[in-house]
Amino acid sequence: MKLKVVILSLSVFAYTGFTAQNIQNNPGSNHGNRFEQLGTILPTPNIYRTASGAPGHGYWQNRADYNITAYLDEDKRNLKGSETVTYYNNSPDDLDYIWLQLDENEHSSIRNAGYDTSSVLRSSTTDQQLKVSELPVKDNGYGVSLEKVTDASGNPLKYTVNKTMMRIDLPKILKKGEKFVFKVDWNYNISNRMKMGGRGGYENFPDDGNDLYTMTQWYPRMCVYSDFQGWQNHQFTGRGEFALVFGDFKVSMNVPSDHIVGGTGECKNYDQVLTADQLSRYRKAENASEPIEIVTLDEAKKAEKNHSKQRKTWVFEAKDVRDFAWTSSRKFVWDGMRVTIPENNNKVMAMSFYPKESYGLYRKFSTKAVAHTIKTYSEFTIPYPYPVAQSVEAANGMEYPMICFNFGRTEKDGTYSEGTKNGMLGVIIHEVGHNFFPMIINSDERQWAWMDEGLNTFTEYLTEEKWDNKFPSKRGPAWTIVDYMKLPKDQLEPIMSNSENIVQYGPNAYSKPATGLNILRETIMGRELFDKAFKTYAKRWAFKHPEPADLFRTMEDASGEDLDWFWRGWFYGTDPVDIAIDKVTVAVPNLESDPKAAAEVKYQVEKPLVNSFEDLSKIRNREDKNIKFYVDGDKDVQDFYYRYDRGQEKVDNNKEYTIKTEAGLPLDARDKEKFKNITGYQIDFVNKGGLVMPIILEFTFEDGSKVYDKSAAQIWRLNEQKVSKTYYFDKKVKSIQLDPMRETADIDTTNNFWSSTGTGTETSKFQLFKQKQGGGSVRGGSTGKVNPMQAAGKS
Repeated sequence: MKLKVVILSLSVFAYTGFTAQNIQNNPGSNHGNRFEQLGTILPTPNIYRTASGAPGHGYWQNRADYNITAYLDEDKRNLKGSETVTYYNNSPDDLDYIWLQLDENEHSSIRNAGYDTSSVLRSSTTDQQLKVSELPVKDNGYGVSLEKVTDASGNPLKYTVNKTMMRIDLPKILKKGEKFVFKVDWNYNISNRMKMGGRGGYENFPDDGNDLYTMTQWYPRMCVYSDFQGWQNHQFTGRGEFALVFGDFKVSMNVPSDHIVGGTGECKNYDQVLTADQLSRYRKAENASEPIEIVTLDEAKKAEKNHSKQRKTWVFEAKDVRDFAWTSSRKFVWDGMRVTIPENNNKVMAMSFYPKESYGLYRKFSTKAVAHTIKTYSEFTIPYPYPVAQSVEAANGMEYPMICFNFGRTEKDGTYSEGTKNGMLGVIIHEVGHNFFPMIINSDERQWAWMDEGLNTFTEYLTEEKWDNKFPSKRGPAWTIVDYMKLPKDQLEPIMSNSENIVQYGPNAYSKPATGLNILRETIMGRELFDKAFKTYAKRWAFKHPEPADLFRTMEDASGEDLDWFWRGWFYGTDPVDIAIDKVTVAVPNLESDPKAAAEVKYQVEKPLVNSFEDLSKIRNREDKNIKFYVDGDKDVQDFYYRYDRGQEKVDNNKEYTIKTEAGLPLDARDKEKFKNITGYQIDFVNKGGLVMPIILEFTFEDGSKVYDKSAAQIWRLNEQKVSKTYYFDKKVKSIQLDPMRETADIDTTNNFWSSTGTGTETSKFQLFKQKQGGGSVRGGSTGKVNPMQAAGKS
């Protein structure tokens, strides 16, 4: 779903609910927290989900096939449906009941989820908004009316409706490998989406008196039963979207005969519902490289004027999809073209449906944007597997398999603003992109909104960039998340929060995860490594149900990068990035340093190197008659120090010895010439925000040249609050800029700059000497001092 991002300042709110806990390993210390592994936070790997992030050898998922007939009553604005569902239990568990979703109950005044939010008196309102509070609340007539629930033979089934969920009690246990066939008849009054909100419903066009229907969440849908949660039957509140099972659909839609229908999958009877001219154009579009109007603007305008009372039935089929949505209206212009996916040679019909009000935009851009989207997403994830991809202009932003509902209308004179154009392109790319996340890589939207919205927004950003390098993407680049990241902590929550409990839903579920992935790609991992790992995740979990740990583990497993510090900080925490240049110390070498003179150092030979205190274990080991110490039984290893430690060798430990140190070497003329222009710079950094990131520096020299350096985030691992970096250059640094390309989402760039002309900048000197060639001791070798064996005259 496409959201318009608005950051609000809230003074008071209540926050309760589930968030994934960011357990600290070493609280109170300056290290040992941000770089610790997520082992205590992530779920334990098992036969269903492995430690590598891949599905395990025992992975399973259930399935549901649907055969549905629908009748759209335009006069009554009512949908009547009948479905036969075949549910397959592939789990190892016995099931004695199943759960279905009745999403339309969210529009009911008495059967909705009941998730109220705090409300206050408004300073101004309208006559349509001001109403007397009805207590008790009256039934508004919306929501699902169940007519019949039976088994395949027509026998009634016991069921219970709990708000937006329905439980059906099975007549007998459904065991592993078995299937259960049942039927549901229902109807509901279709809501005015423009007034009541929501993802589906109708929009009325007063100028011509026609409706445009977007039929979504319109049939009782199976809930997911999974290895990680059991039944996902959390109520539908209108925000947290959907968790759905894969299956095959056959859907027949009976609509007014002058309506044009678009839906999930392929229409199987175009020859029965289209005119000869329209069918001919469709056949041409199947092989066209430019969009061809299948239903023309003139035909759509003509249809608007005549409300037919005749009926037609459109039949669609779709395989391996998690949902089915459709649209119906006599207002539609319809165009299409073929696009071939290079990775699998899949020939896809890219199509668009739109009313005349959006003709000036959609005719020019929509189908081409659809084609561009599925091709680009195929490059970064998996090859698009479906035969159709469709964009419908419906003043909306919502996604379903192979079809999505978008916005973007021109002025009455056909002109449009650049913002309207870019908004339209952005929403088409976003919603078509949802075919990949979550329609194929099928995460649980009800629990983790970010797993589809965030990953999709990230890939949307990549796709927008490949559409037009000047496209003003607002979600993905690191600098665009700064205003959200700098909000007070009581207005933030971790990305790893339940969908229903997020205050700033757009930034949290869309922008922040998308930005995090882009930072990984551009700054932390690099494009090549990230892209391979991200494609591995998509390939592993295509047509399956991934969880967050599956993404986190796969990205590490496929890249060889330890990213636990990043998941911990960016996804489990709310700390922002604010790394500051605290101080820069400048120093030059003293080329006239006096080398250290030779000296005589007095010392005494070492005493026995035994512990100064005998601990409990040593005492007990010595008293235990069953323990035989190796050295006591092998005279060959009882050397001088065996006896020395036991007082059996006599050494004068008070006798003084003398060792002479070598004199230092002064710099010669060549050295002085070599180092005369060297300047050292110690840069002290402070982590003010808490979230660790790489340190990226731009050095500008007095001659105008620049160099860059990047230290990985692991520079903070031993001190998460303060670090220093030292550099030596043979020309003077004029300024130092931290994060010059604003790629880490640093919330305060005023502390990211140092200038040599700034106040308090002083230059000190450090001593510089010549190193003797071949000098230095060898580890484990002689120190030049007399050892106890020599002092005792033993060889």
